[in-house]
Amino acid sequence: MTAVIDRPPNSEPPNAGPRRWQAPPRPVWEERPSRAGLAGKGLVLALACLGILFPLWIVLVTSLSSRRTIDEAGGLVMIPKGITFVAYQELLSGGQVTRAAVISVLITLVGTLFSMTVSVLCAYGLSRTGSLGHRWLLMILLATMFFSAGLIPTYLLVQSLGLTDTYLALILPSAISVFNILVLRGFFMGISQELIDSARIDGAGDVRILWQIVMPLSRAVLAVITLFYAVGYWSAWFNASLYLNDQDMMPLQNVMIQLVQKQEAPVGLGQAIKTGQLSGLAVQMAVMVMALLPVAVLSPFVQRHFKKGMLTGAVKG
Repeated sequence: MTAVIDRPPNSEPPNAGPRRWQAPPRPVWEERPSRAGLAGKGLVLALACLGILFPLWIVLVTSLSSRRTIDEAGGLVMIPKGITFVAYQELLSGGQVTRAAVISVLITLVGTLFSMTVSVLCAYGLSRTGSLGHRWLLMILLATMFFSAGLIPTYLLVQSLGLTDTYLALILPSAISVFNILVLRGFFMGISQELIDSARIDGAGDVRILWQIVMPLSRAVLAVITLFYAVGYWSAWFNASLYLNDQDMMPLQNVMIQLVQKQEAPVGLGQAIKTGQLSGLAVQMAVMVMALLPVAVLSPFVQRHFKKGMLTGAVKG
């Protein structure tokens, strides 16, 4: 009789050669795209960029066009025919627009510094799971994301505190964003606890740990959140229209709305528009360019931090 040796069903025969390793199958979305796929992605991205840049190009060209060029184009100008800076000269020569721009810059700087200070301190405290009452404070912050008192109680509160017709009314009511605090908290919780414990053994306190360890390791998320706060303060207009009655205290965004809606314009600028020396459409486009310029200048410097700052803070939270 011939002995039969049982082998496991998936085992190799004794005389089989070396088996070639095969990569496990991957999902479809992880496969390398074909040339057609790459071409399609490039086309979609090119169309998306064109859809974003083309309106900006029209706004910029129109703001640099003369009244005659705008009249010949029948409105917005797509192809420049000579460049003139008359609209910008008229805007900056008047005191109202220049004063409003300075006010917006100061509010943005002070407000962003205040918001970042409070947000970083709050996020660091909530990221330490052993801190006193951190869970209840976190629940209270989360509740404010879904429930709010409303516009009228907020206005009555600001009025009772004596903040109307003051620049504090443009900063304090919208100084804190719970979403930004949660992103910072998630990033802080991702920092190695062993690193913080070793600093405590060396005698470092919470302030020193936050300043010398946590914040240097969190440059990416800090840059992103700072940009969020800065853009929010720079673009804000509702609080000024609600809490400010003095026209000389209005920031740039409110003056821009008045110029675009033709409600009120500086005396020299309004006279130039009425006499035909300057096109009102060119002035409106120039104001839009002035409002968009700071954001367009700062965004490229923070762009490289977006992926690391936002995704890491969101996932690790």
